[in-house]
Amino acid sequence: MPAVDGVDGVGGLAGLAARAVDALGEGGVGLFALAETVFPPIPSEVILPLAGFLTRQGSINMALVLGTSTLGAYLGSLLLYWLGARLGLERSIRWLSRVPLMDREDCEKAADWFSRHGKSAVFFGRLLPGVRSLISLPAGAGRMHLGTFSAFTVAGSGIWNALLIGLGALLGAQYRLIDEYSRLFNVAAYAALAAVAGWLILKGIRRRNSRSGRGRA
Repeated sequence: MPAVDGVDGVGGLAGLAARAVDALGEGGVGLFALAETVFPPIPSEVILPLAGFLTRQGSINMALVLGTSTLGAYLGSLLLYWLGARLGLERSIRWLSRVPLMDREDCEKAADWFSRHGKSAVFFGRLLPGVRSLISLPAGAGRMHLGTFSAFTVAGSGIWNALLIGLGALLGAQYRLIDEYSRLFNVAAYAALAAVAGWLILKGIRRRNSRSGRGRA
């Protein structure tokens, strides 16, 4: 595979990811996505936009990148789902918190998100940094239906991956702006999910008030 203009000029983790993806092709993107899902400290916000940048250069195919990255994210989510189902929530959190750079607080945040929002948390959680990967643990521990879990995981992961890959392709040679723009995506994701959470809470309050009114009647 020919070298891609500009990749050799990228330093740090971004440069390492760019050169690895350039060497491994679309399958490498899928492996990165799987690893990032199981080990969240690996940042998809760096890897996927760089993959998008490489599609702009013609080094790899965008449709295949989206497919392999979503498949990798799904397979990684299945591993964490299985871990939660096998060990239970508390034991799986305790086990993961021993992994270097893994934070127990992030695991508990994902568990709280699932507890408050139920099945929909699996879809919306894929768009929320810090929750995106670990939401699979409480879903598995709660024995969420595997078909529903799979559909929500693929849909949410596919949307997130498409946004980041598209960002990298859009920026083209301006790949050094990727980190800045990916942070804006994170802020937008938090804002959108806060709005969804508010709507769900308001809906629940209205439902309780409606039941309470019928009970008094």
